[in-house]
Amino acid sequence: MPPKQIRVITICIIRKGDAILVFEGYDPTRSQTFYRPLGGQIEFGEYSLDALRREFREEINAELANLRYVQTFENIFTAYDKPGHEAVFVYEGDFADKSFYNKDLIIGKEDNGESFEAKWMPIADFQAGKFPLYPDGLLELLL
Repeated sequence: MPPKQIRVITICIIRKGDAILVFEGYDPTRSQTFYRPLGGQIEFGEYSLDALRREFREEINAELANLRYVQTFENIFTAYDKPGHEAVFVYEGDFADKSFYNKDLIIGKEDNGESFEAKWMPIADFQAGKFPLYPDGLLELLL
């Protein structure tokens, strides 16, 4: 992220029973594994909902259904020893293709070609403090 710029992103909460779909990240500067729902950056001239659909198509080749806007968070944080500032549009929705709910692990690909893994994590694990869920405030929204 360029210094002193606000990044505008969109994410989607997809539920499966008492779990949500998240990707796992790791910040070596803090020795911390963390989780966040899938989504990505909104491009100039693009609506957040369109960006969300595009990101899911590009990253995991999935279509979304029943999308509904939930909330926008402002997230100021430090990651990888660098300050960050995001505006996060949060949606909740479903997979159009129900077979995604049968997958324990979904392999995705970032714009830079780097692979990532998405998986279903019980909300109770985040509630018990086992793992951090970002952005801050998202867990309270899920409860």
